[in-house]
This record gives sequence, C-alpha cells and structure tokens, in this order.
Amino acid sequence: MIRPGPRNLITDVAGLAVGHASDARIKTGATVLVGARPFVAAVHVMGGAPGTRETDLLAPDKLVQEADALVLSGGSAFGLDAASGVADALRTRGRGFVVGDQTVPIVPGAILFDLINGGDKAWGENPYKTLGAVALDNAAADFALGSVGAGTGALIADLKGGLGSASAQWGGYTVGALVAVNALGRVTVGDGPHFWAAPHEMGREFGGLGPASGFDPGAVPPVKGGAGRNTTIAIVATDAALTQAQATRMAIAAHDGMARAIWPSHTPMDGDLVFAAATGARALGDDTAVPLMLGHMAALCLSRAIARGVFAATPAPGDVQPTWGARFG
Repeated sequence: MIRPGPRNLITDVAGLAVGHASDARIKTGATVLVGARPFVAAVHVMGGAPGTRETDLLAPDKLVQEADALVLSGGSAFGLDAASGVADALRTRGRGFVVGDQTVPIVPGAILFDLINGGDKAWGENPYKTLGAVALDNAAADFALGSVGAGTGALIADLKGGLGSASAQWGGYTVGALVAVNALGRVTVGDGPHFWAAPHEMGREFGGLGPASGFDPGAVPPVKGGAGRNTTIAIVATDAALTQAQATRMAIAAHDGMARAIWPSHTPMDGDLVFAAATGARALGDDTAVPLMLGHMAALCLSRAIARGVFAATPAPGDVQPTWGARFG
C-alpha cells in the first residue's frame, strides 16, 4: 500500500533539504532543494512558455549527470538569478563539478511569472541572487507550505497559488514532490471548494472535502487573464538509484499529476516543468514494477502537492486574489 512519509514532504527522501526566502514587499521569493551530496537530475517541460537555467545540461546524453541543487523562483526572467546566488554560496562550501583546479556548482533552475501580483517591483537591483543565497542558508528537513518561497506571490485563475509538497512510500522506496503553483487555470472544480486532486488526497491534507459532483465536462475552463503570466514548476525526488534517462521518465510521468490537479494544464501560456532528482540510496533491482511505481507515485505526489500549496496559502496586504481559505474556509 502507498502511504505518505512521516513529514509528508519531499524531504522524506533522505539526504534532501528545502529552504525558502520570501520578500513580502515585492510579493515574491525563491525555494531551493539541495542534497547532502550531488544527485542525479533530469527535467521535462510540457508548457509552452518556460523560463529555465541549465536544463539542456540535464539531458541523458550530456557530460554532467548530477546536480548540487535545484531552484524554483518567482520573478520571471529576473528570477533566474536566484540560481546564481545558490551557485556562489555552494562554491564557498566547496560543492560542485570539479574541472582542473576549479569547482563549478551545478544548479539548474526554473521561474514563474509573479510580476503583476500587487507587489512593489520597483527594485533598483535585482533581488533574486540574494533570495537564492538566503533560501540555501534556510535549507532544512522541515519547511513551510503556502505563501512562502517561490509560492509567495503565485496566483492561479481565481485564487492565490502557493508552494506545496507531499510524499509517498511503497516497497521500501520514497518519492516526494515540491511545487510552486502559478497556473493559468484552476485547481478547484467550478465555483466550489473541491479540489481536482481530491480523488488522490491522503487523509485530510487539503481539507478532506472529497471529489465534487455535478461537473459539466463541456464547460469552458475559466483562466487567468493575460498570456505569459503563468507557470507551475515542480520537483519530484526519490531515493531510488536511477540513471538520468530513468529520472527523465519519472519527470514525464509526474506531469500526469499536474494534469489531474490543474484544469487546464500544459497550456501554450504556461511554462509547466518538472525536475526529477534521484539520490541513489536504494538499488533499483530487476523488478520492472519499480520504475512504473516510481512514476505513479511521482504523479500522485505532485497532484497532492499542488492542492496542498493552494490550500495552505495565506492572505497578505495588497493581494489581488483571495486565498482558498478566505473564500471557502
């Protein structure tokens, strides 16, 4: 049976830590996932408007197979600088890919668009490099959900978005998901409080309301106004020993969880992306059911994490959308 891990966070995968940095005035932030040691990393993009750093490096045919950290950030293209702050800080710790007498931290990242969310964006100097470094300093096994880190200023069609996480365990393996939800579409059904991800909920992790009834499949989905203002960016992780190609397959499977939780998802105006991380602590073995189950659990965790991120969002001065709790709680 599949069950949540003890924290119900991506850090149930041993050796991983997550840190946030948030700026309430700007209404933005950054989130970092870092390993105790480098981990196999991969990525798969299904949205039409992604913003990324070093994702080409994560293809299975490339030289470097492992990353030191992964970064999710607000700020649109400006937010890509958060990964620079993480890379600089890791270099001072002696972390990175060794080339001669130089050490180069491998820090892929992805961004979401939160520039029109009620925050003060009139900065004189790009703040994201500092936010990335602070998020790395804050990395720990326990971390907050909701309006924090990369989810600080996230919005969806009708509510505040947020930062979510969830985990699952089966057969001695652990899988977790971490996501910043800033989608064009909705995560709830119609005008009610029920989450699209409700059939996959474990316990009452996002309210325990169960599935909605009476949904009209012919209804036109309401979406956030304006092209290029969206993106759901995520990380799925496991303690299994995966190759980069196998990790890529897990990232691909995880996108099913995004489609189960957001209506619509993977649109031309979203930059929907999933990173995968594999720490290699548990051998994969010869059982062909294990890779299948890892992908299934990644999708399950991501759908739950998306709902948890929106469910946990909190109100703040200047918000342009209500939280789920303010509207339905």
